[in-house]
Amino acid sequence: MKRPPLPPVAVVLIGAGALAVWAFWPKPAPRTLSGYVEGEALYFSASVSGPVARLYVERGAEVAAGAPLFQIDPGTTAAERAQAEANARSAVAQVEDAKKGQRPQELAVIRAQRAAAVAQVEQARSQFKRVSVLAARGFYPPAQLDQDRATLRTAEAQYQQVVRQLDVAELGARTDQQKAAQARAVQAEAAVAEVDTRLGQLAPKAPAAARVEDVFFRPGEWVPANQPVVSLLPDGRVRLRFFVPEASLPAYRPGRMVSFTCDGCRPQSARIAYVSPRAEFTPPVIYSRENRDRMVFLVEATPERPRELAPGQPVDVTPLEPGR
Repeated sequence: MKRPPLPPVAVVLIGAGALAVWAFWPKPAPRTLSGYVEGEALYFSASVSGPVARLYVERGAEVAAGAPLFQIDPGTTAAERAQAEANARSAVAQVEDAKKGQRPQELAVIRAQRAAAVAQVEQARSQFKRVSVLAARGFYPPAQLDQDRATLRTAEAQYQQVVRQLDVAELGARTDQQKAAQARAVQAEAAVAEVDTRLGQLAPKAPAAARVEDVFFRPGEWVPANQPVVSLLPDGRVRLRFFVPEASLPAYRPGRMVSFTCDGCRPQSARIAYVSPRAEFTPPVIYSRENRDRMVFLVEATPERPRELAPGQPVDVTPLEPGR
């Protein structure tokens, strides 16, 4: 016998009940956590404009720490360094000159003037003594004696003046002048160091072992100032980013190791470096039904063999067991 069809209301109630059972039914924990490889590139440029003189790397190559990357034509900056170095030598020479007295030829002139002053003093003293004796006997008037006394004092004063000039000439410059000369020398040396820094910026080196991600300019091409010429992906800036459900979050702490796999690569491990303090929705790139529409926490880990991974590559992370 044919059964009558169910009423529409019954169909709706049965569907709603099935949906509720599905929603509240315990779901099995995912066997893997979905994530991907993230790489933060470093971009190297020059502080001044100029043509690329040399290119030492190619895209996809591996470079060691300290390896040269490229060089911008240093012609103008090298000329500036030569000028700064010449200024530094001149400033150092001025410092040395300030510590010395006058030249030997100039000192000889002053010493000759001192000898002449000594002769004048002796002559004036002899004249004064002779006139003093004759004036006491009445042969010279007192006015003549006063005149000869004044001549002697003038000769002695001129002698003292020449002696002081010689003392000053044998000394170096004043202390404040020497300090000023030393300050100019320090300033000139700093200018040389500044130019050396700019020369170094024209030929940057790899700060760490890395892969050459891209080369933007070739030898002979003109590069604007601060425009990247080469980008590197250092090993230390390659990391995993995966997402952990809120219930499993206590098992993921910085310093713990996780295992992961990816398509076409050997299984390896990574050390957790960061756990986000904020929850977020599973990113749309993660398509697993178990994780979609759940609140998850971002975890970043540093892989042991970053050279084997490529940024953007999806990975499957083995979940950690809680309490271990």
